[in-house]
Amino acid sequence: MCCMEGANFTHGTGNETQIALPMVMFAGGAAGNLIAIIVLSVSRQERKSSAFFTLVCGLAVTDLLGTCLTSPLILANYLDRRVLEQQHVCEFQSFLLLFFGLTGLSIICTMAAERYMAICWPYTYQRWGVDRRFAQKFLFCIYMSHIFFCCLPMMGMAKSTLQQSSTWCFIDWKKHDPVSTAYFVLYGVVSLLLILGTILLNLAVCGALLLMRQRTVQRPVTRTSVRERWRVLSSAAETQMMTVLLMTSVVVLACSAPLVVRVFANCFMQETDPKADLAAIRIAAVNPILDPWIYILLRRSLFRRLLGLSRRGSSSRSNPPPSPQSNLLCPDIMRDSHVFSQLMCNANIITQLPATVKFTSHDVESNQKT
Repeated sequence: MCCMEGANFTHGTGNETQIALPMVMFAGGAAGNLIAIIVLSVSRQERKSSAFFTLVCGLAVTDLLGTCLTSPLILANYLDRRVLEQQHVCEFQSFLLLFFGLTGLSIICTMAAERYMAICWPYTYQRWGVDRRFAQKFLFCIYMSHIFFCCLPMMGMAKSTLQQSSTWCFIDWKKHDPVSTAYFVLYGVVSLLLILGTILLNLAVCGALLLMRQRTVQRPVTRTSVRERWRVLSSAAETQMMTVLLMTSVVVLACSAPLVVRVFANCFMQETDPKADLAAIRIAAVNPILDPWIYILLRRSLFRRLLGLSRRGSSSRSNPPPSPQSNLLCPDIMRDSHVFSQLMCNANIITQLPATVKFTSHDVESNQKT
């Protein structure tokens, strides 16, 4: 997404060698996201109607747009160093880096919030009608609000400038007037809140799954109709969703955090560190390359094969037989000794219900009485 050469880069001699890495990154990011979008598009119709699936597609499209819009400017600057010296081009690239960095964090945080609602507040999740259309509207709001927010530097709140390496543009760290400082702080605080929100929501979901696991083991199941419904709804789908969410969260947060740190450092420190800034933007450039391979490698068919291999491996060891209650709740996955798979199996009981079962007021009242 951004340049990969050092601050001592010189145009001319050896330019073909130096341009190779950005070209490979551009090709890898574009091809990976295209493959991911194709893999997601051939999913079953019932998956496409879910909010989580829509958010994953939104993140893949965002990564693809970020790669295809920012990389050509970098490659053009390799061929002619005067490209980014034009102020309007420099401001445009700065806007792209601000926008796609913040939008990726926002979508990841929204994905974590969607899973939290589905697992911890299933009735509210159902009542609000969190589905594909809801997620599409939310993505539209994210895009519109972030476009406005990231356009503020072009409206005079901050100045975009060519960085010391002369290969990428971003907000001017050296300009410490009150208006620019306010924008730096605001951008950093919003990014930090999204990072912290994603971490806390994921921790809350894991805690809820542990609690559900404990209650499910301790509480006997007596109603045959409940057993049958849970048996039908239990599958590897939620395990896959949470694995995709956790892995994507780790990648996005790890790639975005260094740039957020540099925003605060340049805001409150008198001296700048161009090498650290360049390293941070390099790390951020890796994010849209890694994200799509999470969706590709963790697609449903491959994920089921991995669970099958895990079950075979666990069955070869001398494990105590599962309890009748565990077999009733999840006859396939509960044989897996993998703790995370067992936790996610119990999460299916609640998280699958909002997408497939229409609750009535009588169900809610009876649930509250029990």
